[in-house]
Formats: sequence, structure tokens, C-alpha cells
Amino acid sequence: MGLVTVTWTNYLKKRIPLRIRFLHTLKGNQIGQILMSPPLASLDLPDIWSPISSCRSIPAIHKSFNEQTTVVLDGKLISMEIRSKIAAKVRQMKKGLGKVPGLAVILVGQRRDSQTYVRNKIMACEEVGIKSLVTELPTDCAVTDVQNAIMRFNKDPSIHGILVQLPLPQHLDEEKVLDAVCLEKDVDGFHPLNMGNLAIRGREPLFTPCTPKGCIELLIRSGVEIMGKKAVVIGTSNIVGLPASLLLQRHHATVTVIHAFTQNPEQITSEADIVVSAAGVPNLVRGNWIKPGAAVIDVGTTPVEDPGCEDGYRLAGDVCYEEAVKVASIITPVPGGVGPMTVAMLLCNTLDSAKRMLNFS
Repeated sequence: MGLVTVTWTNYLKKRIPLRIRFLHTLKGNQIGQILMSPPLASLDLPDIWSPISSCRSIPAIHKSFNEQTTVVLDGKLISMEIRSKIAAKVRQMKKGLGKVPGLAVILVGQRRDSQTYVRNKIMACEEVGIKSLVTELPTDCAVTDVQNAIMRFNKDPSIHGILVQLPLPQHLDEEKVLDAVCLEKDVDGFHPLNMGNLAIRGREPLFTPCTPKGCIELLIRSGVEIMGKKAVVIGTSNIVGLPASLLLQRHHATVTVIHAFTQNPEQITSEADIVVSAAGVPNLVRGNWIKPGAAVIDVGTTPVEDPGCEDGYRLAGDVCYEEAVKVASIITPVPGGVGPMTVAMLLCNTLDSAKRMLNFS
């Protein structure tokens, strides 16, 4: 899947070394669409194997990577384009129906990183014209308190999406909380039916989890070929690792999942054309884990204490960026890579939910 248009900003050209450039792409026949990712059901192909007539020699795993430029995927820039299209659609909805999409967020506890994420999501809603409501609950609240808050939003016709900010305090049963969210308003995509439909060929979930959806959108927009490629997903969480592996399979990648019990994770990862790391371990993935020319999507956003930062901490990725950027052909920074795309996908899911409920095309 080749690139048709690459837009560089003069400012970035001046400020960033020649070896590293930020990429922003558009495709002529998809300019009118909000996302470039196709419906999952449209990707389904018959799983027919061709007969092998004879044994052939195995080609070398690694090819030399001699490109002069490593592309750093600017999630902020790409998400801005997506948000602008969402805002235009919201304006059309408001003009045509007198209504706008509504998102409800439930925040439990006082985690600083969770508070920051919620604040960013609310600001993003305001940017595009989506109505937002936030319910804050104390750390020691009961699971029924969270469920009751969810049920109120389930019944509110002005709310089209409900998000429970994760992680929850350890004493709360995450499964019971998430199961309380109405399927039609599960814009995080964590309901068992949404996850199940993501896993089954021929099925289309109402919502795909936001972070994996953003990862795939980044790969597609950067022209990375997914079909037939080796992909490694590091991490098995229900939020990122599991749905990311399922999405890559739906796009016909050959997927290996790396977890804490995997033997020789460096060797396995070094054979991948695409690496999606979501382990939550800062600098876990070193430069020698990366196949030359591979595409690296770093989902890790671990808060690390840093008194020099405004919030008292900074976000660290799973990938040792300084090493990986010398080897990979495409890489996402932390922050500024996957994070903004996650928020953009949340807005997109909320818009899709409102369009479905209000019968607005």
C-alpha cells in the first residue's frame, strides 16, 4: 500500500535532524472519510492454502536496512486531521437534528495519570463539539456505586458513549463494572460481545478498542503493508495486547504474542516486520530486539516520577527510543504517538454510536 501524499511542515524540517522526519499522509480516494481503516468484515478472505510442490531453501530472515530516513509517526498531527473531520460531522448533526453526540466518563480514585487522561479526553470532546459528562467517585467506593453511575448513563438518551477510566482500584471487580456498560454505548469496545465479534471472521464489532484501532490506523496511514507480514504484539492485556493481536489477524498478519513467560522474546521480536509493544515496562524493547526496517508502534505510557515536569511525572514508552530509532523504518514517539490516536478513536467511536442511535448518516 503505497503513499500518495506526504505533507511535511517547514518548521519540523528545520528543527528535526535529517535522519528523522514526521509523517502525515492522505490518500486521494479517501480524503472524504474520517478513517482509512476498512470495515473488518470486508477484509475476510477464504483461508485456502496453495500446495507446496517441493522443498525450497529458507531465505535469510534479515535484510539490511540502508534507508537514510526513519519516519516518526506524528500521532498529534494525524489525530488533528481526524478530529477536524469528526467536528465537521458533529456540526452537520447539530444542524440537521439539533443534537450532538454525548460521552460520559467515570473516574474512580485519584490516580494522577488517569486524571490527566480524562482531562485530555474532555478537552478533545469540547474541541469537536461532543457533549461530555464526568462522574468522579472516591477510591474506596463499592462496585455497586460504579454500576449505579453506569446505569444512569445507560438510561440517558443524550449519552451515546460510556467510558470507565482504567485501571480501577484493586478492590473493584473490573469485569462486573465493564459488564454493566450497555453494549450500544460501549465506545471503549471492552464488552464481551464486542471483543468476541472482533475475534470471529465475518463479524463486525459495534466498537473496536480505541488504542489498537489507533495503532492500525497509524500503520495504514504510513503505508505499512500488514497482510502476510510477521507481527509481534508484546503484552496480553484486554485493553491493548489481546485486541491488537486480533485486529492484526483480521488484517491477515501472522501474529505472535509475547508475554512475561515467553522464552527468548528478543529473538522472536527481532524477526517481526511489525512490533506493537504494550507491556507497560519502560525501555523493555532495546535496539537489538528490532529487525532492521521494521515498523515499531510503542503503546507503553508508564508514568515515571519526574519533579521537573508540570504534573510531577513523565510518560515513558516500552521501547528504548534512542536505540530503536536507529534501526526501525517507522516508529512512534512517547508521548505524541499512539496517545493522541487513542483519544481520536474514542471520539470516532462516540460519533459512530450517536449516528447509529439517531439514525444519522
